[in-house]
Amino acid sequence: MAFGLTRLKLDEWKTKADNGEIAFLTHYWIDERFPECTTVTKVACADLNKLIQWGEQYGLRPEWIHTRDQYPHFDLLGERQIDVLTKEGKLDQLEHLGYDFQR
Repeated sequence: MAFGLTRLKLDEWKTKADNGEIAFLTHYWIDERFPECTTVTKVACADLNKLIQWGEQYGLRPEWIHTRDQYPHFDLLGERQIDVLTKEGKLDQLEHLGYDFQR
């Protein structure tokens, strides 16, 4: 279950992905399969080849791409989420949810 995002943020993510950009969207998330994770970052791009190439630098495998809707995306969780957002200079994705990096 997703929560903690606005229609504006979702629309911005969709627009960037539609335009062939690598788009990031982070929100609160609850899933019984991952009880230790409270957030997820969805990294999308309408250009599937570009998304695959982007993911390779972080060890993300093409078969992990969710393609069930018009926005192919990787789901980033836990330490991988923090690692990728740090390397991409996008920690603000977590900071706006109140994530404390000073632990």
